[in-house]
Amino acid sequence: MFKKLLIANRGEIALRIVRACRELKIPTVAVHSTADAGALHVRFADEAVCIGPPKSASSYLNIPAIMAAAEISGADAVHPGYGFLSENAEFAEICRKCGLTFVGPSPEDMGRWGGKVPARNLARQLGIPLLPGTGVLADEAEAVREAEKIGFPVIVKASAGGGGRGMKIVRSAEELARVFPQAKAEAIAGFKNGDLYLERYVEEPRHIEFQVLCDPKRDLVLVLGERECSIQRRHQKVVEEAPSVAMTDELRKDMARTITRAMKETGYQSAGTLEFIMDERGNLYFMEMNTRVQVEHPVTELVTGCDIVAEQIRIAAGKPITFPTNVNIEPRGHAIECRINAEDPVTFAPWPGLITEYLPPGGAGVRVDGGIFSGWRVPGDYDSLLVKLLTYGRTRDEAILRMRRALSETVISGIRTNIPLHQKIMADEDFASGNLSTKFLEKMAAKEAAA
Repeated sequence: MFKKLLIANRGEIALRIVRACRELKIPTVAVHSTADAGALHVRFADEAVCIGPPKSASSYLNIPAIMAAAEISGADAVHPGYGFLSENAEFAEICRKCGLTFVGPSPEDMGRWGGKVPARNLARQLGIPLLPGTGVLADEAEAVREAEKIGFPVIVKASAGGGGRGMKIVRSAEELARVFPQAKAEAIAGFKNGDLYLERYVEEPRHIEFQVLCDPKRDLVLVLGERECSIQRRHQKVVEEAPSVAMTDELRKDMARTITRAMKETGYQSAGTLEFIMDERGNLYFMEMNTRVQVEHPVTELVTGCDIVAEQIRIAAGKPITFPTNVNIEPRGHAIECRINAEDPVTFAPWPGLITEYLPPGGAGVRVDGGIFSGWRVPGDYDSLLVKLLTYGRTRDEAILRMRRALSETVISGIRTNIPLHQKIMADEDFASGNLSTKFLEKMAAKEAAA
């Protein structure tokens, strides 16, 4: 196993990795900005190294500072968590050249799957179903020609994108010609890559993703079932659950076979997530692959019993995983995750500040993954995620009831949070019936306005 592991991240995911390493008996090194000097991941890691001022570009995205921290601490492995440098192939390559094990896929795997257009091309070769779409477009004239072949509406996407940046839904050639330069500018500003492509737009899709753990040295691919991530705001996930009420056992098994074959053919190693949209007829189409651990991985852990982060570390260390591989993986019960953010629940404006009181919920079937405490000042320089609140039940109804209770017990004072939004979602009739799509929040708001 590793001698010492450096965590190139912050917040709840850094603390999650510290906990996994403690159970694996691996000493940890936390890196942190000056704003995070008193953070829990810094407090609970075995060592800590300050790598710069609050701005991410000067700290958590500062590769030379992270490499220096690894050298002075004697770490032999780096876990990137999610966000920041987790899908940066250059960072993974630098780790390799410096003799550090990157806990994640190889730079080559990132290159195959990281860009959305290369990933679509690879998925096509592997027989994974795709929506009609294009490769990288030269200009708006080519975009209009290709869109007319596909049929409107279409969605413009950034090849290097994520989080909805650079994405535009267009319903006519005139609109496409107008928004194409805007989307390119957003992509360049957000990702330093202006490559754009088109896909046919599905009006009310579900967002379904499949968790994998892959160890090609042992010819092992585990497909740990699916997650429903349809409740989103501006393409950012708000609530996730596992399994999806839209999936049948037959479709789940069919997708597991397809994904297993694809992962084995490409030799992918580590944890990863293949994301799909489901149209109104229940057909699944590949969107992209995330070559890292996901924010919402705990819902899969709750319904499978697999510690995804620990197994990801084992694979990187060349050790066999401990999760049983000789049984059919089927979800047991139901799990829901609510992302509790420091933001106004109506305007969604970020709300950093001092947490004057924090009382997490408890009781049967409740899990809290977070890095906050009373007296902690939430920085305004990073993502607004505070806590991932999860509940588990034997049935979906039980998981919902437990989430309602857990939300009512959660106290975070001194700042505003989106807990009231989650309470509305859990009380919504469409949510209770499983009538979900990526338009869910828009429809819920419309119902409120009409009431």
